[in-house]
Amino acid sequence: MADVSPDLAPDLSSRNPDWWRQAVVYQVYPRSFADADGDGLGDLRGITERLNHLATLGVDALWLSPFYPSELADGGYDIADHRDVDPRLGTLDDFDALVAEAHRLGLKVVVDIVPNHTSHLHPWFQEALREGPGSAARERYVFRPGRGAHGELPPTDWQSVFGGSAWRRTSDGEWYLHLFAPEQPDLNWDSEEVRADFRTTLRFWSDRGVDGFRIDVAHGLAKDLAAPLRDIGGIGATGEASLLRVAPGSHPYWDRDEVHEIYRDWRTLFDTYSPPRTAVAEAWVPGARRARYARPDELGQAFNFEYLEAGWDADDLREVISGSLAVARSAGASATWVLSNHDVVRHTSRLRLPPGTDPRAWLLSGGTVPALDPAAGLRRARAATLLMLALPGSAYLYQGEELGLPEVADLPAEALRDPIWEQTGHTRKGRDGCRVPLPWTTSGPSYGFGPGVGWLPQPPSFASYAVAAQAGAEGSTLELYRTALRLRRKLVETETLTWSTDSPADVLYFSRSPGWRCVTNLGGVPVPLPSGEVLLASVPMDGSGVLPPDTTVWLA
Repeated sequence: MADVSPDLAPDLSSRNPDWWRQAVVYQVYPRSFADADGDGLGDLRGITERLNHLATLGVDALWLSPFYPSELADGGYDIADHRDVDPRLGTLDDFDALVAEAHRLGLKVVVDIVPNHTSHLHPWFQEALREGPGSAARERYVFRPGRGAHGELPPTDWQSVFGGSAWRRTSDGEWYLHLFAPEQPDLNWDSEEVRADFRTTLRFWSDRGVDGFRIDVAHGLAKDLAAPLRDIGGIGATGEASLLRVAPGSHPYWDRDEVHEIYRDWRTLFDTYSPPRTAVAEAWVPGARRARYARPDELGQAFNFEYLEAGWDADDLREVISGSLAVARSAGASATWVLSNHDVVRHTSRLRLPPGTDPRAWLLSGGTVPALDPAAGLRRARAATLLMLALPGSAYLYQGEELGLPEVADLPAEALRDPIWEQTGHTRKGRDGCRVPLPWTTSGPSYGFGPGVGWLPQPPSFASYAVAAQAGAEGSTLELYRTALRLRRKLVETETLTWSTDSPADVLYFSRSPGWRCVTNLGGVPVPLPSGEVLLASVPMDGSGVLPPDTTVWLA
């Protein structure tokens, strides 16, 4: 494949420190992207060898999910060393080569930072276990004595996001906090040693050429650890859904006001670089609270999960879009838009689920209740993509969506790797279905992912979705993405939109600039297509002057 044309490359120089405000960022889940060494696990060399795919696609940056040393108790988010590369994925030299090649191709590099917890194999945690109760080593984490006559009960009723108690007892009788898997002990961000160590980590990667950071569980670092610890009682099982039931900033461990002191400190560090390093928060909090993470003196941007969770409904989406733009504007940030990531059902499948369907129950059925029409799912996903790419702000793509990949909902139980499956007693299947290795070719044991089979099984249908099957094929989803991103680069101007006041009930219709309008039919019947030159359509148009259901058109 030829190198990307220089005139399509984004400006990587300090002349454009705001490159991120309307960028398109492509998320790479390293273990599932490309396997260069043949061990079945994706690696950094595999990513580097495939970077031209991203440059030709037309994205501005790639975001690397964790590639750090990990036993994979949570897909790499259980980190044993925040300043190294998992030897199964490569070396620091491999990372440097990846960054150099990305920059040569005009791509920025964003990496995941996971500050809420470490792996239980982290040297700090192993030291804490050895040193015992009352030691300085335990102050880096959240250790507490248990309740009950003999300390046999957890210190509080706090629940893990993955199911069950958020506390695990050690052999000496104390308990430690893990808001996620037991292999992921929470750090104590009241510790200055913890704060200093993460400043070192941020500098380490920034000095190696990283352009920005995605902050995992950004709303979870600060916790109310004053004695006695508070039970959450009737607030809710995991707390995240319960933030609307408590006074803002007062939950024991989610979205506390003190967390913003940490990010103001980080912003000071980011701004010592030229251009300043960027950051985006993963913060599952209501919109008004989300704006705080995106303020210019903090992280600058925050993921917009209301958009991801919205149904395929014109009124709902119009409200979410308008609200999200207002929230971003209030923070001086740009909005973010995402349809898929490594934690949710791929939108090719999710958007076809009937309203009210629980995606977890659908996954547990193996994707059979209800059964979905793949062609109808792809049609809706393509329309959703063109809608998203027309919105002001940054768009975040997840690897494989440019191929139209559906969720692999029928993975057998013995293949599942997500800890959610075991921790919930086999009542939740987890996230493996969106993490299945990518297909690059139409044949081979893993469809070009690597020389052998991959770490998760791929269905035979992946052959038809492969990059080799779609590249250059008129009307393919890959070519739709390439064309859309090429046009978007030319059309993007301001960070505003203007809604049409006379569009039909099931239609979203807005203007971005004098030369760009977007219209999406989310209803079940065709509607008149507004006049104007069709720049791009999510499905072929027949020239009849109507806009079919589940279709988006960009108009001049």
